[in-house]
Amino acid sequence: MKKIILLLSFMAITMAFIGCGKDEGEKLYVYNWGEYMDPEVRELFEEETGIKIVYEEFETNEEMFPKIKTNAVQYDLICPSDYMIQKMAGEGLLAEINFDNVPNIKHIAPDLLESSETFDPGNRYSVPYAWGTVGILYNKTMVDEPIDSWGVLFDGKYSGEILMIDSVRDAFAVALKYLGYDLNSTNEIELNEAQAILKAQYPLVQAYVVDQVRDKMIGGEAALGVIYSGEAIYTKRENPDLEYVVPKEGSNVWIDSWVIPKNAPNKENAEKFINFLCKPEIALMNFEYITYSTPNVEARNMIEDEDIKNSPIAFPDEETLERTTAFQYLGEEVESMYVEKWNDVKSNIE
Repeated sequence: MKKIILLLSFMAITMAFIGCGKDEGEKLYVYNWGEYMDPEVRELFEEETGIKIVYEEFETNEEMFPKIKTNAVQYDLICPSDYMIQKMAGEGLLAEINFDNVPNIKHIAPDLLESSETFDPGNRYSVPYAWGTVGILYNKTMVDEPIDSWGVLFDGKYSGEILMIDSVRDAFAVALKYLGYDLNSTNEIELNEAQAILKAQYPLVQAYVVDQVRDKMIGGEAALGVIYSGEAIYTKRENPDLEYVVPKEGSNVWIDSWVIPKNAPNKENAEKFINFLCKPEIALMNFEYITYSTPNVEARNMIEDEDIKNSPIAFPDEETLERTTAFQYLGEEVESMYVEKWNDVKSNIE
């Protein structure tokens, strides 16, 4: 009887391994920001190509990077931000894109491709997906003064009504720009000053958040919050009492782009999906879903809502862009210094 049981167990295990190895069709493993793609877009791609998308989400570049660095999971396509792309390329983690497979890159605005060369010289590794600014979202019924400076986030008058961004580079950018410094500063004295005012800000902060700032501001749970421009468009749509501003001291302008890890098991499928996402009608679908600025020229021209098409939040003017700066990768030593100082700031929280 035991022999029969052992034989059956062996057969079950063998069949399980056979099942695991069974070809279930082509796949594409995608790692993207939370709520950063219209689910219908994925369905349309699967229907058109027969390629099954396995989709996972992350909240920050710093959360995503170790999984790629350690090869913990093999993804085919990832959507990091500018400075992180620069870091990943520098560490040899990215594959060059075969643009013969991405003819729809012709729809991407030339100035965005030119801007991308600051972190990806020659546009070898990346294709822009979305872009925007970082600024302050405020509730006009809860704030009784003009908002044009990062200084309001350090004002005790709004104690308990401030939502601060829970992201090391973004948080330090706020402090550095308020102090009049470069948001890519590598000067430890300047970073110490930024750390000091962030620590002094701690008692004023209601919460340190990223995606949650959207719902909290829509619900009137706070007066002020640091937010990405695309989220600001959505929140204003849901709550007309909200307004967005890029402070006078300057801020970050960012580009999130698609890249292919060097160890991607399905590189050609990744290139097919990038090409699909660059179709104007698909880019428009994603823009209307995520509300982050599209780099796709034809997609912008297809926007029917004139207020959105000409929105200074979605598509800021030159005057606004002149006071914005893109993040740069600052090297392992400096990046570690940022993280160490940010962890010290957050030690009051955790």
